[in-house]
Amino acid sequence: MTDQNAVQDTEDRTRDLFGRHRALVGMIHVGALPGTPRGILTIDQLIINAARDGALLAEAGFDALLVENMHDLPYLRREVGPEIVAGMTVIARALRETLDLPTGIQILAGANREALAVAQAADCGFIRAEGFAYASVADEGLLEEADAGPLLRYRRAIGADGVRVIADVRKKHSAHAITSDVPLDEQVRTAEFMGAEAVVVTGSATGRSVDRQELEQAAAASTLPTIVGSGACRETVAELLDTADAVIVGSAAKLDGRWQHGVDAGRAAGIVEAARSRHP
Repeated sequence: MTDQNAVQDTEDRTRDLFGRHRALVGMIHVGALPGTPRGILTIDQLIINAARDGALLAEAGFDALLVENMHDLPYLRREVGPEIVAGMTVIARALRETLDLPTGIQILAGANREALAVAQAADCGFIRAEGFAYASVADEGLLEEADAGPLLRYRRAIGADGVRVIADVRKKHSAHAITSDVPLDEQVRTAEFMGAEAVVVTGSATGRSVDRQELEQAAAASTLPTIVGSGACRETVAELLDTADAVIVGSAAKLDGRWQHGVDAGRAAGIVEAARSRHP
Protein backbone atom coordinates (compact mmCIF):
# COMPACT_ATOMS: atom_id res chain seq x y z
CA MET A 1 0.00 0.00 0.00
CA THR A 2 1.45 3.38 -1.00
CA ASP A 3 1.82 6.13 1.60
CA GLN A 4 -1.05 8.10 0.07
CA ASN A 5 -3.30 5.04 0.05
CA ALA A 6 -2.29 4.25 3.64
CA VAL A 7 -3.22 7.75 4.77
CA GLN A 8 -6.57 7.51 3.00
CA ASP A 9 -7.19 4.11 4.58
CA THR A 10 -6.56 5.50 8.05
CA GLU A 11 -8.84 8.47 7.44
CA ASP A 12 -11.60 6.18 6.14
CA ARG A 13 -11.31 3.93 9.18
CA THR A 14 -11.59 6.94 11.48
CA ARG A 15 -14.70 8.19 9.67
CA ASP A 16 -16.20 4.73 9.95
CA LEU A 17 -15.69 4.79 13.73
CA PHE A 18 -16.53 8.37 14.63
CA GLY A 19 -18.22 9.98 11.64
CA ARG A 20 -15.27 12.17 10.63
CA HIS A 21 -11.50 12.32 10.53
CA ARG A 22 -9.75 14.42 13.21
CA ALA A 23 -12.70 13.52 15.43
CA LEU A 24 -13.52 14.71 18.94
CA VAL A 25 -14.90 11.99 21.21
CA GLY A 26 -16.59 13.25 24.39
CA MET A 27 -16.48 11.20 27.58
CA ILE A 28 -19.64 10.54 29.54
CA HIS A 29 -18.59 9.37 32.98
CA VAL A 30 -21.71 7.60 34.22
CA GLY A 31 -22.34 8.16 37.93
CA ALA A 32 -21.56 5.35 40.36
CA LEU A 33 -23.85 2.46 39.51
CA PRO A 34 -26.03 0.67 42.08
CA GLY A 35 -24.04 -1.90 44.04
CA THR A 36 -20.73 -0.04 43.80
CA PRO A 37 -19.10 1.58 46.87
CA ARG A 38 -20.16 5.12 45.90
CA GLY A 39 -23.49 4.27 44.29
CA ILE A 40 -26.32 6.41 45.72
CA LEU A 41 -28.36 7.36 42.64
CA THR A 42 -31.09 5.38 40.95
CA ILE A 43 -30.78 4.26 37.36
CA ASP A 44 -33.33 6.90 36.34
CA GLN A 45 -31.21 9.62 37.96
CA LEU A 46 -28.08 8.29 36.29
CA ILE A 47 -29.84 8.35 32.91
CA ILE A 48 -30.88 11.99 33.42
CA ASN A 49 -27.33 13.04 34.28
CA ALA A 50 -25.76 11.09 31.42
CA ALA A 51 -28.31 12.45 28.95
CA ARG A 52 -27.54 16.00 30.09
CA ASP A 53 -23.81 15.50 29.57
CA GLY A 54 -24.40 13.86 26.19
CA ALA A 55 -26.66 16.66 25.01
CA LEU A 56 -24.12 19.33 26.03
CA LEU A 57 -21.31 17.52 24.20
CA ALA A 58 -23.47 17.12 21.10
CA GLU A 59 -24.51 20.78 21.17
CA ALA A 60 -20.87 21.83 21.52
CA GLY A 61 -20.02 19.95 18.33
CA PHE A 62 -18.37 16.74 19.51
CA ASP A 63 -18.42 14.02 16.87
CA ALA A 64 -18.86 10.92 19.03
CA LEU A 65 -19.41 9.80 22.62
CA LEU A 66 -17.74 7.26 24.90
CA VAL A 67 -19.74 6.01 27.90
CA GLU A 68 -17.68 4.78 30.85
CA ASN A 69 -18.33 3.65 34.44
CA MET A 70 -15.43 5.63 35.91
CA HIS A 71 -17.30 6.47 39.14
CA ASP A 72 -17.48 2.77 40.06
CA LEU A 73 -14.05 2.87 41.72
CA PRO A 74 -12.29 1.00 43.16
CA TYR A 75 -12.61 -1.18 40.08
CA LEU A 76 -12.91 -4.90 39.69
CA ARG A 77 -10.34 -6.71 37.57
CA ARG A 78 -11.64 -7.95 34.21
CA GLU A 79 -15.12 -9.00 35.38
CA VAL A 80 -18.09 -7.03 36.70
CA GLY A 81 -21.47 -8.19 37.92
CA PRO A 82 -24.73 -8.39 35.97
CA GLU A 83 -25.97 -5.27 37.74
CA ILE A 84 -23.22 -3.23 36.01
CA VAL A 85 -23.97 -4.73 32.62
CA ALA A 86 -27.70 -4.10 33.07
CA GLY A 87 -27.20 -0.52 34.27
CA MET A 88 -24.76 0.41 31.52
CA THR A 89 -27.04 -1.12 28.88
CA VAL A 90 -30.09 0.85 29.98
CA ILE A 91 -28.13 4.10 30.18
CA ALA A 92 -26.38 3.62 26.84
CA ARG A 93 -29.63 2.66 25.13
CA ALA A 94 -31.30 5.81 26.46
CA LEU A 95 -28.47 7.90 25.03
CA ARG A 96 -28.68 6.18 21.66
CA GLU A 97 -32.41 6.90 21.49
CA THR A 98 -31.93 10.64 22.02
CA LEU A 99 -28.55 11.47 20.46
CA ASP A 100 -27.58 10.68 16.88
CA LEU A 101 -23.83 10.34 17.45
CA PRO A 102 -21.51 7.33 17.19
CA THR A 103 -21.32 5.93 20.71
CA GLY A 104 -18.89 3.58 22.40
CA ILE A 105 -18.68 1.70 25.69
CA GLN A 106 -15.89 1.16 28.19
CA ILE A 107 -16.34 -0.85 31.37
CA LEU A 108 -13.57 -0.65 33.94
CA ALA A 109 -11.34 -2.28 34.59
CA GLY A 110 -10.66 -4.25 31.45
CA ALA A 111 -14.16 -5.78 31.44
CA ASN A 112 -14.10 -5.89 27.67
CA ARG A 113 -16.51 -8.75 27.09
CA GLU A 114 -19.10 -7.07 29.28
CA ALA A 115 -18.56 -3.82 27.33
CA LEU A 116 -19.05 -5.72 24.09
CA ALA A 117 -22.32 -7.21 25.33
CA VAL A 118 -23.56 -3.77 26.37
CA ALA A 119 -22.57 -2.26 23.04
CA GLN A 120 -24.37 -5.01 21.14
CA ALA A 121 -27.56 -4.67 23.20
CA ALA A 122 -27.54 -0.86 23.18
CA ASP A 123 -26.78 -0.45 19.45
CA CYS A 124 -23.38 1.14 20.03
CA GLY A 125 -20.63 1.07 17.43
CA PHE A 126 -17.41 0.47 19.37
CA ILE A 127 -15.79 -0.41 22.67
CA ARG A 128 -12.57 0.78 24.27
CA ALA A 129 -10.60 -2.23 25.47
CA GLU A 130 -7.85 -2.30 28.08
CA GLY A 131 -5.38 -5.17 28.14
CA PHE A 132 -6.13 -6.19 24.56
CA ALA A 133 -2.51 -7.18 23.93
CA TYR A 134 0.30 -7.85 26.44
CA ALA A 135 0.19 -8.11 30.22
CA SER A 136 0.50 -5.24 32.69
CA VAL A 137 0.23 -4.53 36.40
CA ALA A 138 -2.69 -2.18 36.99
CA ASP A 139 -3.99 -0.66 40.21
CA GLU A 140 -6.64 -3.40 40.04
CA GLY A 141 -3.92 -6.08 39.99
CA LEU A 142 -2.14 -8.16 37.39
CA LEU A 143 -3.76 -8.26 33.96
CA GLU A 144 -1.88 -11.39 33.01
CA GLU A 145 -3.95 -12.52 30.03
CA ALA A 146 -4.15 -10.51 26.84
CA ASP A 147 -7.84 -10.26 26.02
CA ALA A 148 -7.71 -10.24 22.21
CA GLY A 149 -8.23 -13.97 21.71
CA PRO A 150 -11.14 -14.46 24.13
CA LEU A 151 -12.71 -11.10 23.26
CA LEU A 152 -12.84 -11.54 19.50
CA ARG A 153 -14.14 -15.09 19.84
CA TYR A 154 -16.87 -13.78 22.13
CA ARG A 155 -17.67 -11.05 19.61
CA ARG A 156 -18.17 -13.67 16.93
CA ALA A 157 -20.23 -15.88 19.26
CA ILE A 158 -22.79 -13.16 20.03
CA GLY A 159 -22.96 -11.83 16.48
CA ALA A 160 -21.37 -8.49 17.35
CA ASP A 161 -18.83 -8.29 14.53
CA GLY A 162 -20.12 -4.79 13.73
CA VAL A 163 -18.91 -3.50 17.12
CA ARG A 164 -15.36 -2.21 16.61
CA VAL A 165 -12.58 -2.56 19.17
CA ILE A 166 -10.33 0.41 19.93
CA ALA A 167 -7.48 -0.86 22.10
CA ASP A 168 -5.37 0.95 24.66
CA VAL A 169 -1.63 0.56 24.20
CA ARG A 170 0.08 0.68 27.59
CA LYS A 171 -3.02 1.06 29.77
CA LYS A 172 -2.89 4.09 32.05
CA HIS A 173 -2.81 3.72 35.85
CA SER A 174 -0.49 0.77 35.28
CA ALA A 175 3.12 -0.39 35.44
CA HIS A 176 4.63 -1.83 32.29
CA ALA A 177 7.92 -3.30 33.49
CA ILE A 178 6.79 -6.69 32.18
CA THR A 179 6.86 -5.36 28.61
CA SER A 180 9.56 -2.72 28.96
CA ASP A 181 11.65 -4.45 26.29
CA VAL A 182 8.84 -4.10 23.72
CA PRO A 183 8.92 -0.67 22.03
CA LEU A 184 5.67 1.26 21.72
CA ASP A 185 5.58 1.03 17.94
CA GLU A 186 5.92 -2.76 18.17
CA GLN A 187 3.04 -2.87 20.65
CA VAL A 188 0.91 -0.91 18.19
CA ARG A 189 1.77 -3.33 15.39
CA THR A 190 0.91 -6.22 17.70
CA ALA A 191 -2.48 -4.70 18.50
CA GLU A 192 -3.13 -4.44 14.75
CA PHE A 193 -1.95 -8.02 14.21
CA MET A 194 -4.28 -9.25 16.95
CA GLY A 195 -7.33 -7.56 15.43
CA ALA A 196 -7.74 -4.11 17.00
CA GLU A 197 -9.47 -1.57 14.78
CA ALA A 198 -7.81 1.49 16.35
CA VAL A 199 -5.25 2.18 19.08
CA VAL A 200 -5.40 4.56 22.03
CA VAL A 201 -2.31 6.28 23.41
CA THR A 202 -2.54 7.90 26.85
CA GLY A 203 -0.60 9.62 29.55
CA SER A 204 0.21 7.78 32.76
CA ALA A 205 -3.15 8.55 34.40
CA THR A 206 -6.53 10.19 33.81
CA GLY A 207 -6.05 13.81 32.78
CA ARG A 208 -2.31 13.37 32.17
CA SER A 209 -0.96 14.52 28.83
CA VAL A 210 0.23 12.03 26.25
CA ASP A 211 3.92 11.97 25.38
CA ARG A 212 4.12 13.62 21.94
CA GLN A 213 7.00 11.40 20.83
CA GLU A 214 5.02 8.29 21.76
CA LEU A 215 2.00 9.63 19.88
CA GLU A 216 4.11 10.14 16.77
CA GLN A 217 5.60 6.65 17.09
CA ALA A 218 2.16 5.10 17.41
CA ALA A 219 0.78 7.00 14.42
CA ALA A 220 3.69 5.93 12.23
CA ALA A 221 3.57 2.28 13.26
CA SER A 222 0.42 1.16 11.42
CA THR A 223 -2.55 2.29 9.35
CA LEU A 224 -4.88 1.95 12.33
CA PRO A 225 -6.43 5.20 13.56
CA THR A 226 -4.39 6.60 16.44
CA ILE A 227 -6.45 8.12 19.25
CA VAL A 228 -5.31 10.30 22.14
CA GLY A 229 -6.91 8.90 25.29
CA SER A 230 -6.05 11.37 28.06
CA GLY A 231 -4.91 14.88 28.86
CA ALA A 232 -6.30 16.78 25.87
CA CYS A 233 -7.51 20.32 26.59
CA ARG A 234 -8.39 23.52 24.76
CA GLU A 235 -4.75 24.58 24.60
CA THR A 236 -3.44 21.30 23.15
CA VAL A 237 -6.27 19.69 21.17
CA ALA A 238 -5.50 21.29 17.79
CA GLU A 239 -1.83 20.35 17.97
CA LEU A 240 -2.69 16.80 19.04
CA LEU A 241 -4.95 16.46 16.02
CA ASP A 242 -2.01 17.35 13.79
CA THR A 243 -0.84 13.79 14.52
CA ALA A 244 -3.79 11.92 16.02
CA ASP A 245 -6.80 10.82 14.01
CA ALA A 246 -9.11 11.42 16.98
CA VAL A 247 -8.93 12.75 20.52
CA ILE A 248 -10.98 11.56 23.49
CA VAL A 249 -11.79 14.46 25.82
CA GLY A 250 -12.93 13.95 29.38
CA SER A 251 -11.69 16.12 32.25
CA ALA A 252 -11.10 19.27 30.21
CA ALA A 253 -14.77 19.47 29.18
CA LYS A 254 -16.03 19.18 32.77
CA LEU A 255 -16.80 21.83 35.38
CA ASP A 256 -13.51 23.05 36.89
CA GLY A 257 -11.67 20.61 34.62
CA ARG A 258 -12.38 17.68 36.94
CA TRP A 259 -13.59 14.35 35.58
CA GLN A 260 -15.84 13.86 38.62
CA HIS A 261 -18.05 16.79 37.58
CA GLY A 262 -20.63 17.22 34.86
CA VAL A 263 -19.95 18.67 31.42
CA ASP A 264 -19.43 22.44 31.26
CA ALA A 265 -21.03 23.83 28.08
CA GLY A 266 -18.50 26.64 27.76
CA ARG A 267 -15.48 24.40 28.22
CA ALA A 268 -16.84 21.85 25.75
CA ALA A 269 -17.55 24.51 23.13
CA GLY A 270 -14.10 26.03 23.61
CA ILE A 271 -12.41 22.69 22.94
CA VAL A 272 -14.40 22.22 19.73
CA GLU A 273 -13.64 25.77 18.63
CA ALA A 274 -9.92 25.27 19.22
CA ALA A 275 -9.88 21.98 17.33
CA ARG A 276 -11.87 23.21 14.35
CA SER A 277 -9.87 26.43 14.02
CA ARG A 278 -7.04 24.23 12.75
CA HIS A 279 -8.90 21.14 11.56
CA PRO A 280 -12.24 22.30 10.12
